[in-house]
Amino acid sequence: MRRRISGTAASAAVLALLTPLAGCGGAAGGGGDGTLRLVAAEYGDSAATSSKAFWDKVTTEFTAAHPGVKVEVQLIAWADIDREVSRMVKAGKAPDMALMGAYSDFAAQGKLYSADELLSVTAEANFLQPLAEAGSVGNTLYGLPFVASSRLLFYNEGLFTKAGVSAPKTWSDLKAAAKALKDKGVKFPYAMPLGPEEAHAEAMIWELSNGGGYADSSGNYSLASDQNIQTFRWIKDNLVTPGLLGPVPPAQLNRADAFAAFTRGEVGMLNGYPSLAHEARAKGITVGTVAMPVNDNLGSGEVPPTVGVADWMMAFKQRGHRAEIGRFLDFLYQDKNLSEFAGRYHLLPSTVSGSRTPAGGGGIDNNDQQFLTALRGAQLYPVNDPAWVTVSDTIKRNIGRAVEPAGDPKAVLEDIASKANDAAKNR
Repeated sequence: MRRRISGTAASAAVLALLTPLAGCGGAAGGGGDGTLRLVAAEYGDSAATSSKAFWDKVTTEFTAAHPGVKVEVQLIAWADIDREVSRMVKAGKAPDMALMGAYSDFAAQGKLYSADELLSVTAEANFLQPLAEAGSVGNTLYGLPFVASSRLLFYNEGLFTKAGVSAPKTWSDLKAAAKALKDKGVKFPYAMPLGPEEAHAEAMIWELSNGGGYADSSGNYSLASDQNIQTFRWIKDNLVTPGLLGPVPPAQLNRADAFAAFTRGEVGMLNGYPSLAHEARAKGITVGTVAMPVNDNLGSGEVPPTVGVADWMMAFKQRGHRAEIGRFLDFLYQDKNLSEFAGRYHLLPSTVSGSRTPAGGGGIDNNDQQFLTALRGAQLYPVNDPAWVTVSDTIKRNIGRAVEPAGDPKAVLEDIASKANDAAKNR
């Protein structure tokens, strides 16, 4: 029997820094009863963009306001943090808090404080609704959303002008635009990153645009639904076979490489999030953004949700610092702090008050407002299912096979679904 899941949840939204850094008094291994230990993902990609500066500032200000409590922060690369925090927990050395891409496995083990044990009623009610739903197991909020983003289709306006095409609204529009771009010598008419870095994002975007997705209306995994099989058959027949996806097979193209190619002006279209738009514009690329084109046969007036992603703050019970953690999180989630962090990395704050436009006193860049609008109605990954970590890894490592020249989309999706159901049963 399939595990019942919610249709929302999240994953990480930024690239990892490969070298762990420590701030505010050292790594997470020390500290007495007056010290809180936070392990956080590193959002920067160099010393100049490291998250360390933010955490140094916010923890210093917090300790000045609460002299009896010190906060030590350890930064770990995105590629390593899930594994490292899991190792700490298994070793009986859980930090007080962790900021990372998944939380539900720890919640299922009873190791986390719930939001109502930590935050004021006002603070808990301030989270954007799709994110609050994604952070909840049952009706209890355990994963506190920190920053988020949504995905839109990006296109290089200069390349589109040269090819004589406009922004696509349907799959057939996208195919026609890709063909025109190819005829003009564009290296990647459409960049489709189905490599293991983040294939589950690209796959879900396409599935939703055909009325499919990872879960059905009852909240059960539906990875091999008729809509999903049809989606990957269309991609294979209409984009892969005609050679419209560029010189790198989708299963071998990772998100970071696709994004880098976009900023070099080598990509006509791809799915992206706010920070990519800023990076591309800084390189002189004129970026257009639209909602993901939909299957031409989708019902009239049916508007699929966009894909949203978020990162999660969680608080562990092991060291018993509930009151101190609550005071720190109430401080951290103040609009000025949340908006400052989101602004550094062109992400979206997770709260209603923090996500107001600059005119309204919040920190959202006017260029990012469209992503916030999309996030409000977005569907997120089902990370609130404890099996999602295993399921997403299965998708990432296998979905690219569905569009290989000799691949069988139906067989590949059914294989993924079988492995996902096994993972759910074993939780």
